[in-house]
Amino acid sequence: MGMSPYMRNLRAVWGSGRLLVPSVSGIVRDSTGRILLVHQLDDGVWSTPGGAIELDETPADAVVREVREETGLSVVPRRLFGVFGGPTFVVRYPNGDETQYVSCMFECEIASGALQADGDETQGAEFWSESEASELPLAPWLKGILPRLFEPRSDAWFESPSHTGPRIG
Repeated sequence: MGMSPYMRNLRAVWGSGRLLVPSVSGIVRDSTGRILLVHQLDDGVWSTPGGAIELDETPADAVVREVREETGLSVVPRRLFGVFGGPTFVVRYPNGDETQYVSCMFECEIASGALQADGDETQGAEFWSESEASELPLAPWLKGILPRLFEPRSDAWFESPSHTGPRIG
């Protein structure tokens, strides 16, 4: 889909400077536990399918929409995998725009569809094992969390705070 009208309006006012943007990402596995990654057209890196949450859209609806748009698959979000952000989630686009994402990542189950890249944002969509994926040109933010995607967990993951507030009492 490219840039939404909302983001286009923000960019018209703010320019290419860094924007903090809420986003989602779908963690989709095949029957052997491999992870679905998409090959981005704009910069040639591989990442999980996902993108910005649109106005009036819930994060769960956003992940369903993004995965379908980028891969052709209809998915059902089953649980929150984790919440990620910070300096490693800064993306600099080829046009000079800079965005810092806060990403809600959902584990998703495939409901229907046929796997295929959309040709607009993605040029490929494939399932990869951890060792295979680690050899790919990955999005910088994905490099640090790739091992976590293959860890069996039942609780949501988030990075521990680097500092705590003042003690009360």
